[in-house]
Amino acid sequence: MRIARAAPADLDSIDPLRRALWPDSPIEELKVRAQDMVADPPAYLVLVAHAEEGVPIGFAEVAVRRDYVNGCDSSPVAFLEGIYVDSAHRQQGVGRALVDEALRWARERGLAEFASDALIENHTSHAFHRAVGFAETERVVYFHRPVGEQAE
Repeated sequence: MRIARAAPADLDSIDPLRRALWPDSPIEELKVRAQDMVADPPAYLVLVAHAEEGVPIGFAEVAVRRDYVNGCDSSPVAFLEGIYVDSAHRQQGVGRALVDEALRWARERGLAEFASDALIENHTSHAFHRAVGFAETERVVYFHRPVGEQAE
């Protein structure tokens, strides 16, 4: 397995992996986001894990977030925006290798903290995060109300 920083030419090859992670997101939105991330290396990192034959088997996207990040004491922080490993290659250290490379990148930038999030019901993601060294800091439930409605 080889882990490398994604170049613009790699983006089409990881589209299926990105769509698997974010199936409800419009494909054009995913493509634009990936292009923006690859084009701004000081602020973003897109990593691709390749099998020995060169086929992409996983990816990770990391951002430097300067806003408040739940559970963090400093700013800016590295934030794991997304990580995905093809199901046939899980439990083989691919996810850990992606996280380790992201941590190296964060250290090179002098960042003190690395954060992430997961949907509250995504227990598989929770277990993965714990396995690669993350500690749960808090749980959040978001609320929404349209502005135009009257209070009852």
